[in-house]
Amino acid sequence: MKEYRKLSAEEIALLEAAACTAEDWNEVEVAEGFDARCVRNVNFSGKIRLGSFGHVFELPGGVRRKAGIENACLHNVSLGDGCLVRNVNNYIANYEIGDRCFIENVGVMAVDRESSFGNGVRVSVLNETGGREVTISERLSSQLAYVVALYRHRPEFIAKVEELSAGYADSVRSATGSIGNDTRIVNVQYMSCVRVGEYARIEGAAKLVNGSIVSKKEAPTYIGNGVICTDFIVCSDSRIEDGVMMNRCFVGQACRFGHGYSASDSLFFCNCQGENGEACAIFAGPYTVTHHKSTLLIAGVFSFMNAGSGSNQSNHMYKLGPIHQGTLERGAKTASDSYILWPSRVGAFSLVMGRHVTHSDTSNLPFSYLIENKNTTYLVPGVNLKSVGTIRDAQKWPKRDLRHDSDRLDEVNCNLLSPFTVQKMMKGLLTLDNLRYSSGELSDVYSFHSTKIKNSALHKGISYYRTAIDKFMGNSLISRLQDANGEICVDSDEELHRLLKPDSPVGSGEWVDLSGLIAPKSEIQELMKAVEKGEISSLEEIGEAFRRMARNYYSYEWTWAFQHIQEVYGINPSKMTREEAISLIRRWKEAVTGLDRLIYEDARKEFSLASMTGYGADGNREQKEQDFENVRGDFENNSFVKAILRHIEDKSALGDRAIAALQA
Repeated sequence: MKEYRKLSAEEIALLEAAACTAEDWNEVEVAEGFDARCVRNVNFSGKIRLGSFGHVFELPGGVRRKAGIENACLHNVSLGDGCLVRNVNNYIANYEIGDRCFIENVGVMAVDRESSFGNGVRVSVLNETGGREVTISERLSSQLAYVVALYRHRPEFIAKVEELSAGYADSVRSATGSIGNDTRIVNVQYMSCVRVGEYARIEGAAKLVNGSIVSKKEAPTYIGNGVICTDFIVCSDSRIEDGVMMNRCFVGQACRFGHGYSASDSLFFCNCQGENGEACAIFAGPYTVTHHKSTLLIAGVFSFMNAGSGSNQSNHMYKLGPIHQGTLERGAKTASDSYILWPSRVGAFSLVMGRHVTHSDTSNLPFSYLIENKNTTYLVPGVNLKSVGTIRDAQKWPKRDLRHDSDRLDEVNCNLLSPFTVQKMMKGLLTLDNLRYSSGELSDVYSFHSTKIKNSALHKGISYYRTAIDKFMGNSLISRLQDANGEICVDSDEELHRLLKPDSPVGSGEWVDLSGLIAPKSEIQELMKAVEKGEISSLEEIGEAFRRMARNYYSYEWTWAFQHIQEVYGINPSKMTREEAISLIRRWKEAVTGLDRLIYEDARKEFSLASMTGYGADGNREQKEQDFENVRGDFENNSFVKAILRHIEDKSALGDRAIAALQA
């Protein structure tokens, strides 16, 4: 540990000559290398420790500032080596400040009581009146928050997690705040009971009260102009600026908020973005994005979601208050001016257009459109499976993961097709078949959960779901047959049986999406039992359990596929012959290339003559087409279109290689 000494009489004389004062100079201690000439016009009170001042800061524009203290009032402050503290309009009290920190033009920076710095704050997510509170901490993950908020049927588990969260809050409780090494705090008006990690930048914030700003060298966090945050935690790599207001909120890793966004009692997990709009009591899982001024997200569960302008929801029906909630499962989108009256549940990767007030539940009909027509909700099942937008979203999510922190809190699986979505499509197939037989083949419209399904949409939906199931099952089968180099070598039925044998029994039952983590429900239940019994005794151990599930995803996925191949195709995979495997691969090849061709044709619409409306100002059709091509490019050379064609070629070749290997 660094050694400190008392000031010498000559140093005290130099300080007093530079207009410095102290309640008691004996309470001021300094480290080796301290230079009294770098301190001017400073008032000291309480216990003070000062480091050396040898560092020089390089500022934008080429300005250089030497470390030191000038025009400040410090009370119970420990200052590391190489710091600059300048122009503190009021005071800094009860802070331990790390090395090479730059603090200038601040009003108040103080810890005025024992604080856990946002850890332990209870957020009334989903239900504004309470009942689903989540205790936030710096170790909160989207998975843990999901089960705490939504698994209220396990009160013993909830109580144990609350106990662990309270214990974590107690472990960081202190009457002294901390500022990490290499942090910059400039032009901040008021900061009370805030703990800041290393390499953070806080520039122009208006008010920060009772919170933690987690920041690391490889994942620095930025808080910008006009930001007001109270009772909060902001995780590493995040950026909050331009007048954002947050009250009782958790902001996960690599989030972006700006342009006056406001939120209260909400949880935002990794890679969320919010601009202009408003959030109240929402559970925003990974990649929840809203950019528009007129958009309100309220009392809903979202993930991988993009909210259109004017999107709105209602969480009360003017009876017992704001007690209702809803869910848009992963990948769902809202079109401009959409409205949903909670309670309602929208299936994964679905699109909501228009106003919907009938409390529908389409969770077992994913990849659908919900369209309002004359106050009636029409459901178009499975149509999003052929949408170029759906595929583009799935490709962009991994590329837009901005997390640089090696300690990632949230587990994120971006797969479109997984046991979670495929099990729903299988249930959807059964539902659509039952509707067809119960209402008759010649019915024009079928009724389902407060929605209407047209005859043509029902039959197309059945086809889309069957194709997607073939694609998923074939993907799993081929992946299982490939070795580490992607090669397939199966010279006998016995070898095939050996390769297809599951690694473990885990994964055979129902699967759930825990806000980014796709996992067997049985594993979640085992984790909750372990917490209830006290076998897991820290938030870190819970996080490791979720990480283990994420690592074993493909092993668990094959167990599920292995179990359901017989249900779907009537083939027992434990006795599968190579000829039967070849038949499944041929179905997979047809499904993959068929879906890709539908996506290709959907992409072509973006280059139709109708899409050129507004191009070629004041010109004829030829000029319109030239203007469009110079701005948007031509269809055949579009990067996404070329990727689709490559995908068709690659998957066709893979299918042919797999078939040849099985026939050899």
